[in-house]
Amino acid sequence: MMQSNKVRLQLPFEVKNRLNRGEKFTIIDVREQDEWESGHIPEAKHIPLGQLESRLNELDPMELTVVVCRSGNRSNIACDFLLAMNYNVINMPGGMTAWQGDIQHGN
Repeated sequence: MMQSNKVRLQLPFEVKNRLNRGEKFTIIDVREQDEWESGHIPEAKHIPLGQLESRLNELDPMELTVVVCRSGNRSNIACDFLLAMNYNVINMPGGMTAWQGDIQHGN
């Protein structure tokens, strides 16, 4: 799996620790609706990869945004796109497959 040199990475346990410390940042989940409903990080916002461009107004370019998918591939694509738009983003490699924190089901 090729990672772009510019995209910063943070492993799932690191993201979980930051949440546990009460740090303020945005998490977006770029998976499809059925994947989201099958289990997502409670603090995450759902913006499927295909809708990202049309929903940029929902994200603050100045705020740190952690991007999540199933394994880290789609989130890396999203990070490349957001970086090109000057957003402050981090990819979570391993994605929800490696997530050990709280999970919320449904919408």
